[in-house]
Amino acid sequence: MAGTVEDVRDENYKEFTDSPGAVVAYGLATCEPCKTYDPILEETAAKFPGIKVGKAKMHVPGRCREIKKTHTFETYPTTHFFANGTLILTREGVVEPAELAALISDHLVK
Repeated sequence: MAGTVEDVRDENYKEFTDSPGAVVAYGLATCEPCKTYDPILEETAAKFPGIKVGKAKMHVPGRCREIKKTHTFETYPTTHFFANGTLILTREGVVEPAELAALISDHLVK
């Protein structure tokens, strides 16, 4: 579903990140910065319908077990930028809308 923020979990993680351009924000329900990041992600997904934008809810039991084995996180939210299955960029903390749009334009939009 282009233009919306998708729910990312173990079952769809590989398919999601294997797309030509994908942004995954990892967060927790109890994390205040994660909550402030949600509308930024929604706005960004609407601006870049060709890029997959998703959230991985790391606090939900069993949902992101495999993701946690692959990646370690110092802080939440953490945002990963993928191109065709390759992690090309990581940002920790809330990425402001203008910076997020610029990173997507510079690294993921062909």
